[in-house]
Amino acid sequence: MNVNKEDLLLYAVTDRSWLGDSTLIKQVKDAIKGGTTFIQLREKDLNYDQFLNEAYEIKELCKTEGIPFIINDNVKLAIEVNADGVHIGQDDMSARQARKLIGNDKILGVSAQTVSQAIKAQNDGADYLGVGAIHPTDSKSDADVVGLEELSNICSAVDIPVVAIGGINKNNLQELEGTGIAGISVISAIFAAEDIKQASQELKIKCEKLFQND
Repeated sequence: MNVNKEDLLLYAVTDRSWLGDSTLIKQVKDAIKGGTTFIQLREKDLNYDQFLNEAYEIKELCKTEGIPFIINDNVKLAIEVNADGVHIGQDDMSARQARKLIGNDKILGVSAQTVSQAIKAQNDGADYLGVGAIHPTDSKSDADVVGLEELSNICSAVDIPVVAIGGINKNNLQELEGTGIAGISVISAIFAAEDIKQASQELKIKCEKLFQND
């Protein structure tokens, strides 16, 4: 399944750290209303059954809204819930193995930090790359920082779309213009916002100006 470049413009990764009195489904709904174009469900601490139930619920929401929905890391759960795809990191199973398991009709995203990792991921069946961290980020404290030059080099080296991830927000978004990315992948810039819908709207408008003609 080839992911549309346009779908990657504003890619939101969930995080229940900022739920407070809200629910994840409500937060995702608000993000989509604001203009989020892609949802990745990322859960590190839920047990399998809770994760599965949540995945079904958010999958149905995304299906209704026409938004691609993928699962972070957990290939088994992505297959069980029949998500649109899965995103894996360099420390997870290989992209080639993941592609074999999910089949050719599902989206496969792969994290990459170098040109060689990016080319290998593309050759192994990735549909898009998540490249970062662009800035240090609390969401993934062990992530290595990837410079803008390397980000541009990766975009030039592969034919599949690239999203930048890691510490990106409305205040530093401008510096990514001209790198060749299809869009940005954010967590706290949306889900830590007081008004998630408004935060998504502001980011979407900025992304359209910066990346749609790249």
